[in-house]
Amino acid sequence: MDRRLRSIVGGYVFTGTSAVRSRTMSAIRGKNNKTTEIALRMALVRSGISGWTCHPMTLPGKPDFFFKRRRLAVFVDGCFWHACPKCGHLPKTRSDYWQAKLAINQARDRRKSRLLRESGYRVLRIWEHQLKTRAGTLHAIEKIKQALSRK
Repeated sequence: MDRRLRSIVGGYVFTGTSAVRSRTMSAIRGKNNKTTEIALRMALVRSGISGWTCHPMTLPGKPDFFFKRRRLAVFVDGCFWHACPKCGHLPKTRSDYWQAKLAINQARDRRKSRLLRESGYRVLRIWEHQLKTRAGTLHAIEKIKQALSRK
């Protein structure tokens, strides 16, 4: 973490947030990246690709899709939450907070990917915007097929 980020979130704890706001935000739990995950799930089914499970609790980062026999973990990263270089954006309000939050998310993604690779798994990341069009979805399916065909 660089100095600026440390000053904003010293040790992954956000400062400058009221206790009420902090409590409210900590009570909100994500419900997965539903629309993009469902889009990829349906594309996998239509393509006849099988042998995957969703969100295995035993793996770092709980990949969105996991192909156990091929040791392949697939993540579908939301463009906002994972700071997509193509279409991610930084909100204008509380931009220091959001910049720090998104940087932490990216660091966590890198850490989880590294842990998976060190454990002998291959990692594939697909951006949310890739699944917005039919051509992009077909391209993502092709990437998965290629990864599955490698040993």
